[in-house]
Amino acid sequence: MKGSLTNTGAAVRAGAGGGRDAWVAVVQAVVFFGVVAGAWEAGSRAGWWNPVLIPSPSDIFRYIGEALGKGELQSACYVTMRRLVFGYAVGILLGIPLGLLTARFRFAANTLGVLALGLQTLPSVCWVPLSILWFHSNPEGAMLFIVVMGTLWAVLLATDHGIRQIPPIYRRAAATMGSKGFHLLWHVLLPASLPHLVSGAKQGWAFAWRSLMAAEIYVAISTGYGLGHLLHFGRELHAMDQVAAVMLVIIVIGFAADKALFSPWERFLRRRWGLTV
Repeated sequence: MKGSLTNTGAAVRAGAGGGRDAWVAVVQAVVFFGVVAGAWEAGSRAGWWNPVLIPSPSDIFRYIGEALGKGELQSACYVTMRRLVFGYAVGILLGIPLGLLTARFRFAANTLGVLALGLQTLPSVCWVPLSILWFHSNPEGAMLFIVVMGTLWAVLLATDHGIRQIPPIYRRAAATMGSKGFHLLWHVLLPASLPHLVSGAKQGWAFAWRSLMAAEIYVAISTGYGLGHLLHFGRELHAMDQVAAVMLVIIVIGFAADKALFSPWERFLRRRWGLTV
């Protein structure tokens, strides 16, 4: 009884310490970025650089306020996220089964696995010229293809790696209890490889995000302007406040997606697999 009370007290103190650490991290980040923004604004007002080329934070936030007032920024975010989520989902749905295939069969590993390893090193922007030619009458299809190519290979390789890292004792133990085929795959191999799958999904999200920005910058489209198009238009108009503002929005969305989608899963898996105290 005494030991359990001691453990409970230690857990409460650890939780309180974790909460304080989180607040300290937030305060440090706010202070740091506040100092950077203040120094940037002061430098702009002092004329240390050309404000046309390097807009001040006040100009950037002024543009964001105006774009939000017009509904332009919300519309661009919606269009971009719609394309991103759909393409990312297709990449995940294709990448995981193909990764399982390469992990389970030597022929697939020697062929499809080598292809995936080579194509993952190819920057996604390289697919833009081909996609424009292949989908010249369907620009949405061209962008979907580019996003899928940015996601697919990272997820495939992460799945393959995760399956291969499972200790053989897990498979032998499952086999002695009668697990085989789909049951072995669904109840043993996939759960055991989840940390690698989540890491691959996170990497695939980052690649998909970058791929879509490249696609929206280079692919002309009339079915909806996304953040990449706003970035392109700002460059064409030499409106650097617009360019910087869209870049800031892209960073914020990426940061929010990481904290909301992947960080909770990573924390859960670290605790579940005993990787953290």
